[in-house]
Amino acid sequence: MKLDNGVLHLSAAFKQYPHTEKLMRGEITVPGLHLDCLDIEPIHRAFAPMARTQAYDVSEMAIVTYLQAKAYGKSLIMLPTVLAARLQQGCIVYNKRRDPLGVIDMPGARVGVRAYTQTTGMWVRAILDQTYGVPAEKIEWITFEGGHLQEYQDPAFVTRAPAGKEMLQMLLDGELDAAVFGNDLPSHEDIAPLIPDHVAADKLWHEQHGFVPYNHIAVMHRAVAEARPDSVRAVYSLLRQGKDAVADPIALRKRVPDGLEAMRGPLEQIIGFCERQQLMPRKIGVDEIFADCLHYLGADAY
Repeated sequence: MKLDNGVLHLSAAFKQYPHTEKLMRGEITVPGLHLDCLDIEPIHRAFAPMARTQAYDVSEMAIVTYLQAKAYGKSLIMLPTVLAARLQQGCIVYNKRRDPLGVIDMPGARVGVRAYTQTTGMWVRAILDQTYGVPAEKIEWITFEGGHLQEYQDPAFVTRAPAGKEMLQMLLDGELDAAVFGNDLPSHEDIAPLIPDHVAADKLWHEQHGFVPYNHIAVMHRAVAEARPDSVRAVYSLLRQGKDAVADPIALRKRVPDGLEAMRGPLEQIIGFCERQQLMPRKIGVDEIFADCLHYLGADAY
């Protein structure tokens, strides 16, 4: 955070989406504020520095990382806006060159995931549990890195892959039965979705739950908010204007909504999934999260 000729400059870490690209290029502005956007690719590399030391003034963040950061008392506030969401059932895959594999085979299976705390992994586990009756603890989860919060310790049914191993290669070599991928979902000819009708399954999940699973939200450094409360409203305005600037803002907001009213029900479910999967060090209520939003944004938070 710095002032330059009366303009407040905030460091910001966002991925470029249709609804963020114009504000990242400076084409969408608010008086008195400028976001100095950093080029961090992939964006998940921004999450640990932001969660641990508040390395940026404003940042995109995985919802599980934020919830853990909140539980551990990190100096962050959530803005009531979703930046990224997707349907998840195509994200768990297996090697079709080996034995046939289905959801029924998941108990006792070795399943790779980048980190146990990865939000995509949380969603896949929630769906396996809630929809298919396979709880997380019935699977042997193999991870390749730790979580974004150093205080967090993985559950006993999670083990770390040997140093130097790569998840895709372990899957191809038969060292994993299945694996969860996010934006890095492989297009290898031998890799197939574990849930063959995942598109139809996701459609049904969406109809039953009424929202697209959230992956990323936006957060701000609490110290910035306390020093410049007006900046919270300004950043939130920029993010909302970015969504207004896309070709079909109504359709976009059905997938990545704004506001406490739209986000309450999904967040309650996400918190429940995290608790069941032993991701949370303490209980958190939605109202605890929303208190910051209401303090800085008032009625605009809705």
